[in-house]
Amino acid sequence: MSATPHFESMLIVIPPNEIVMFKSIVESYDNLATLRTEEPRTHQLRIYFAPEARAEVEALLDSLTERFQLRRLA
Repeated sequence: MSATPHFESMLIVIPPNEIVMFKSIVESYDNLATLRTEEPRTHQLRIYFAPEARAEVEALLDSLTERFQLRRLA
């Protein structure tokens, strides 16, 4: 039997008109992370990633925070 993959996640909010571009940038990093809409009405996105990618994901989000007016919720 194979083990169930373990993922970590963060909840973020960005303006709706920036979601497509933000998602394109994040997902252009092969196998780094993926995004899903958590709450469409409030533009909350959940970013999923492997635990060993946390530092790289944090660095990427830090670099995109100002450009996309990104807020981390959890």
